[in-house]
Amino acid sequence: MPSSVETVAERAGVSVSTVSRALRDIPGISIETRKRVQRIALELGYVPSLAGSRLATGKTRTVAILTPSLSKWFFGQVLSSAGNVLREAGYDVLLYELADPGSRDRFFAGPGLAGRADGVLILALQPSPQELAALDRQGLPIAVLGSNQPGLAGVSVEDRAAGLSAVRHLLNLGHEQIGFIGIQEQVGSTLGGVPPAQRHLGYRDALAEAGLEPDPGNEVFDENTVSGGSAAMAKLLCAGNPPTAVFVASDEMAFGALRSLRDAGISIPDDVSVIGFDNHELAELLDLTTMDHSVARQGSEAARLLLANLHATDLQATDPAAGSLTITATLVVRGSTAPPRPLRSKNRLQRHVG
Repeated sequence: MPSSVETVAERAGVSVSTVSRALRDIPGISIETRKRVQRIALELGYVPSLAGSRLATGKTRTVAILTPSLSKWFFGQVLSSAGNVLREAGYDVLLYELADPGSRDRFFAGPGLAGRADGVLILALQPSPQELAALDRQGLPIAVLGSNQPGLAGVSVEDRAAGLSAVRHLLNLGHEQIGFIGIQEQVGSTLGGVPPAQRHLGYRDALAEAGLEPDPGNEVFDENTVSGGSAAMAKLLCAGNPPTAVFVASDEMAFGALRSLRDAGISIPDDVSVIGFDNHELAELLDLTTMDHSVARQGSEAARLLLANLHATDLQATDPAAGSLTITATLVVRGSTAPPRPLRSKNRLQRHVG
């Protein structure tokens, strides 16, 4: 028969409340006492009641995660890494997929998370001031991923700088006719377009830096899917002056672009170079040059920031630091980018003559 909390307290020579605090890692007792209580509880096989713990502390030991998608690779990676960090800290995860305006409106207009979660992690939803106010009224710590929200803990990526780096790579290879395939949100999307828009601005920045005028005919936007990237690449190939290189705002779209090029008999990178964005797990298999923005790390760091704010709330800190982290994307060069054909031919000739 399992031991009771009273048995643990008697064996450890402490009060029942001290046992409760030690087993829930609540501050206010010495490390030596905490370890002794935890050791004795383990020896006696005592398992605290989750329901009783929640009633006693008012804490659920649960974090709510709001995401616009459960099926996309990006969100799967983020959820996995964030979930690992939270579970290691003793928290359960409550998932809300706000995939359309209706589900999003119902969530923020609903009864809230009081009594169901201790904190909220928001993934790439670009919350409005009204939505943030609805959460703030519940008094729950909040962390965001994929956007900058003043006063909130968050993780973001230097997307504009990453777009600049991607196109600089193509420029340095000698390309001047560079196309762009961007993300166009689907009708009813709840995602929010800050990162895709920033990548497009980075593309424009790189062209301006090189003294090149952007050609609107070489900028195509479609949904963030393989088929969307394939359709966008087909449109670029029909342009009056098709590009010799293309920067694609997501790897998933880049996979579709590669398919369209190969279907058209166009060699990669001999005829057209392609660079993506994400470092998707399939990017290496397809030999795709891409920008790696540490997707798994984004999730784990966002979870750690939220945990820090939860801990500050438990300590009743008067002004806990929100904390933020900005991640710099790095270029991963593979076989889908190379100098344009005339330059490669010229380089070969120079090496032969030399």
